[in-house]
Amino acid sequence: METFKKLSAIDVKSKIEQKGRFNYLSWAWAWAEACKVCTPTRKVYKSDKGWNYHSDGLTAWVEVGVTIEGVEHIDMLPVMNNNNKAIPTANINAMDVNKAIQRSTVKALALHGLGIHIYAGEDLPVTPTTPKIEEVKGWIANGKTKDECIKHISSLGCELTEEYKQQLGAV
Repeated sequence: METFKKLSAIDVKSKIEQKGRFNYLSWAWAWAEACKVCTPTRKVYKSDKGWNYHSDGLTAWVEVGVTIEGVEHIDMLPVMNNNNKAIPTANINAMDVNKAIQRSTVKALALHGLGIHIYAGEDLPVTPTTPKIEEVKGWIANGKTKDECIKHISSLGCELTEEYKQQLGAV
């Protein structure tokens, strides 16, 4: 409980990175901060085949344990793309697995308290919102076509209403 108090008291706000619509905490920063107040150890759990990821034949996940003061918290995280969608096993490469291990390390540290508030509510369904027209104008200014903008909005799971289509057409 003392470790949780120490780690959860560390202010991570200035270190949160936004990637797409998701918040991330750098694994290197998180590990360094944890090492300042305790002595964590990490274990990447290997599959029966000796791989550093597990698979059901369709997708894959990693299992990472972080132990602090004799208490281990294990996080399991799917191997995902940059949209947080599981990557089919046939398309997974070593870098995808490495990124999942690093993300899972941060989540295991969060179970010990460091940055745990970042994950509050992550198990709740996401209600997508259509990007503001100013955002779309920015995409177009940066070279995206209107069709690319519409595809991007759809890929976010946002509903493309008639009103929005009209606004986009007026850009």
